[in-house]
Order: sequence, then C-alpha cells, then structure tokens
Amino acid sequence: MSDTDRPAPSTGLAKARWVLWLLVALAGMLALLFTLGRSGGDTPPSSYAGAFGGPFELTAPDGSSVTDKMLAGKPFAIFFGFTRCPDVCPTSLSRMARLRKQLGPDGMKFNIVFVSVDPGHDKPADLGKYVDLFGTPIIGLTGTDAQLDRIKKGYGVYSAKVPQPGGDYTIDHTAAIYLMTAKGEFSGTIDFQESDQTALEKLKRLIG
Repeated sequence: MSDTDRPAPSTGLAKARWVLWLLVALAGMLALLFTLGRSGGDTPPSSYAGAFGGPFELTAPDGSSVTDKMLAGKPFAIFFGFTRCPDVCPTSLSRMARLRKQLGPDGMKFNIVFVSVDPGHDKPADLGKYVDLFGTPIIGLTGTDAQLDRIKKGYGVYSAKVPQPGGDYTIDHTAAIYLMTAKGEFSGTIDFQESDQTALEKLKRLIG
C-alpha cells in the first residue's frame, strides 16, 4: 500500500508515533552518552574524535561505490533513515537544506549524506530521486544488509523494522545527525529537537 493510499492516522496513533520517535531519539542519545563516557568524565572532548565513524563501502544512486575515504577532505553531516519515513527523515533533510542556505556561500563547505537503512525498499535509483526532492546536493547511499550493519555499528545507529497491518513495515531508527570533520573525526550531533540557531553554530564550528 502506498503512502497516498493509507488512511489518515487517528490522533491517538499520531501521538503514539511521536512518543515512539522520542523514545528512539532518547535511546540514541543515551547510547551516545554511554560511548562518550567510557573514557571517563575528565577526558577532554577532543578524545571523542574517534568515537563514531570508521570504514564503510556503500552504493550511490548511479550504482557506483562510495567509501569513507571518498568523503575525506570535506566535513559532512550524516543522517540515517528511509525514504518512506513519514516525519523525522523529510523534516531533518529539509532542515539541513534550510540551514545550508542560511550559511550562504559557506553552506557548500560541507556535504550532507543520507544513508537508507531500508535496502529492501530503497534501491539506489529510488534513493537518488528522493534526495533530489530537497533542492540541495545530498549524497544518498545504501547497501547490502552486511554493509549497512557495518556503518550502523560504526556510528552507533539503531534501526529495526516494525511490522504494520497488511504485511507492510515501518522502521524505527536513530534520529541524530552526526557531524564529521574533513578528517573523518566525530565533531558532535544535531538533535531533532534543538533550535536552528544551535544547529547553525555547530555547523559553523564544523566548517570553520
């Protein structure tokens, strides 16, 4: 069943969905804090540079392979989701496009990367059409289950299929946007709930 064929969710279901998204975001942030805290509270933030990231190989919309080494040399913001996501994914990608525009010429000093965690539905060409909808260059990537498991592990990303009536499914996933330096080092995150001003300051530090 397509999104246009689905009946509009009731108010109760809509509220339940937002509660679920908040729980997923909280779980992701708790995992983030746990990982960062493993080195001890007195460790300076610079020691967290290797907390997330690492080697990966995924597939671009044109069928070519993209690796972590190919992203090196330019900061990037990376987000995990799926094209049928009804709220968090399109909202986050639209927001990144808006923030990039607000940065003016500096907005093109970093890449935006969207990784689909739904290889069963999001084929490379379909992913390319999806990222084109946001009016700014976005690198869309996907891969095999094994390839996605590797990059999700590297970034501490959670995702899981949630069965829906009729045999369809949706996907719960970490909603944080990871900010990575030109060296591929972890710089911080943009949270789904924080203000645009806070997010802009983080992007300015990333490209500064």
